[in-house]
Amino acid sequence: MKKLAFLTTAFLLLSVSAVLGQDVRYDFDKEKDFSKYKTYKWVAIKGADRPDDLMSKRITATIDAELATKGMTKTEADTADLYIGYQTAIGQEKEFTSYNTGWGYGPGWGGGWYGGGGMSTTYGSTSTVYVGQLDVSMYDPAQKQLVWRGVATKTLDPKAKPEKKEKNITKAVAKLLKNFPPNRKVSRLFLCQAVSLRGSDSHRKAILEIHP
Repeated sequence: MKKLAFLTTAFLLLSVSAVLGQDVRYDFDKEKDFSKYKTYKWVAIKGADRPDDLMSKRITATIDAELATKGMTKTEADTADLYIGYQTAIGQEKEFTSYNTGWGYGPGWGGGWYGGGGMSTTYGSTSTVYVGQLDVSMYDPAQKQLVWRGVATKTLDPKAKPEKKEKNITKAVAKLLKNFPPNRKVSRLFLCQAVSLRGSDSHRKAILEIHP
C-alpha cells in the first residue's frame, strides 16, 4: 500500500512538473540538407506579434549565441542561406504568420513534431501561436520555403522579473536548438518511410538517389 501511494505521488509530481515546465517542439523539411546552410539573416514577420524592444533583443541575442555554437554566421546580406524570424502571443492567441506570401511548407514536411518526450501528433494544428509561446521559423530564400519551425511554451511573461525573463528565454532557446541542425540520417529515414508509403521500390530508389 505504501509503495502504491509513493508511486501515485511520484506520478502526480511528474504530471505537475510537465504542466509547469516549458514544452519545446520542432519540425523541419526532411528533404533539405541543413549542412548546406551556413549563414542567416534576421527578418521581421509582417503582422506578427513581437514583445518590447528589450525582450526582442534578448531573444535574438540568445538565438545568435546558440547558432554560433552550431557554426552558423549572422549576416545582413539578402544572400544569406537562411532567413530567420520569430513571433509571439503575449495577450491572446494568434494565427501563425509566414514571412512572406507563398513562403509555406515544402514537400518534405509531415509526420509530426519532435520534442515533448518524442514524436507528437499535433502537426495538423500548428497554425496557432499560444500565449507566452516563442515561435521561431527558418526559411530558405532561394526556394522561398519554410524549412524549420520550433515552438517553446511558457517562455514570455511580461509580468516576470528581468532575471526570470532572461532565464526563461535562455532555457527555451537552448532546448529548442539542441538538435539543430537536424540529423541528415534522420531526415533520410523519414523521407524513405514517406516514399515507401507512396510508391514502389524503384520510385523510392530514385528519390533517395536525388537526396543521398
